Amino acid sequence: MNDVRDGFSTLKSLAKSEPGQVVLVLQGGGALGSYQAGVYQALHEAGIEPDWIIGTSIGAINAGLIAGNSPQKRLPRLREFWKEMEQNTLWPLRDIFPGFNEKLSYWSTVTHGIPGFFRPNPLAHAGDLYPLGADQAGYYSTAPLERTLTELVDFDLVNQCRPRLTVGAAHVRTSQMRYFDSRDGKLGVKHIMASGALPPAFPAVRIDGELYWDGGILSNTPTEAVFDDNPRRNSLIFAVHLWNPTGSEPTTMAEVLNRHKDVQYSSRIASHVARQQQAHRLRHVINQLAARLPESERNSEAVKELASYGCPTRMHVVRLLAPQLAREDHTKDIDFSPSGILQRWDAGYRHTRAVLEHKPWIGEFDPLSGVVLHEQTCWRRRPSDGLTPNFLCQA
Repeated sequence: MNDVRDGFSTLKSLAKSEPGQVVLVLQGGGALGSYQAGVYQALHEAGIEPDWIIGTSIGAINAGLIAGNSPQKRLPRLREFWKEMEQNTLWPLRDIFPGFNEKLSYWSTVTHGIPGFFRPNPLAHAGDLYPLGADQAGYYSTAPLERTLTELVDFDLVNQCRPRLTVGAAHVRTSQMRYFDSRDGKLGVKHIMASGALPPAFPAVRIDGELYWDGGILSNTPTEAVFDDNPRRNSLIFAVHLWNPTGSEPTTMAEVLNRHKDVQYSSRIASHVARQQQAHRLRHVINQLAARLPESERNSEAVKELASYGCPTRMHVVRLLAPQLAREDHTKDIDFSPSGILQRWDAGYRHTRAVLEHKPWIGEFDPLSGVVLHEQTCWRRRPSDGLTPNFLCQA
């Protein structure tokens, strides 16, 4: 989507300076997911390939496209998928009425679906009590997505676990979050589809006899899977967020609808990270205290058990946040217009490129800090490529 590569040769050295495993965490958000593709493009061009990818909904689809292809094919497969998602509804007077093409694209998506993703389910409009069956109960069918993923994703590669792939889904009967992990068992196309089965638009997907919905209805930002992993490892986590957790007070119904979706799907990431920072700080404290004990005490079974709650690992979380585009509203997650996809892809590419040049995870940090959050507080314009970030590091 963007061929700007100036200065990227200097970023190749990053592969030798990453503080631990590289983890890519991809939030759900429909059409907003093209931002994630731009993030991956920047990482790929810098010679950084993730060791582990965790995704929900569209994040699971992008994750599958990356994990299910060799490194040289990953970016072309992402381009192919997002090209297939485009709704090319062209209106000749688009320059006179800005945004009208996007509205046409929206209505085309709602009424006709997207050929490679989903198609309308006419029986869903036969009445709320019409017996569709559990596997078809949705306003659209996602059979086209199954064909697309089967063509673009090599699940034999996925199950080689290089990179490791984890996708989140919601168990329909119990309301429990389930993370399907290539480290623990084989993944197939149904696991990716289950992670993106957002009701009531899409029907639940059955895996091993159980139905699953989109994991985003329970946890749309699956960073928790990294924090709770066993064993824990030093990690550089690129958490790619599509929904803005902060925003201004809405004054119109359009603004209310837009803000409501941001609040609903941003998944309380700030409070999640704050709790993890506290927990990991305590683990570091335990580790330090155990090290201060005499060797005779450290070797006792009771102290060993207590010391096992300690942990010396550090996780750097770099949060990347998709921007709000001009005239964006609550329909943004089904804005599959070519311009919307292009703008978000380009934003992800430029944001990540600027972050990689800044490298906020390099430096001195509080030795008791187990989780360090790096957030861009603002973006400054630069003549060369347009953006450079200011970062706030929270430990």
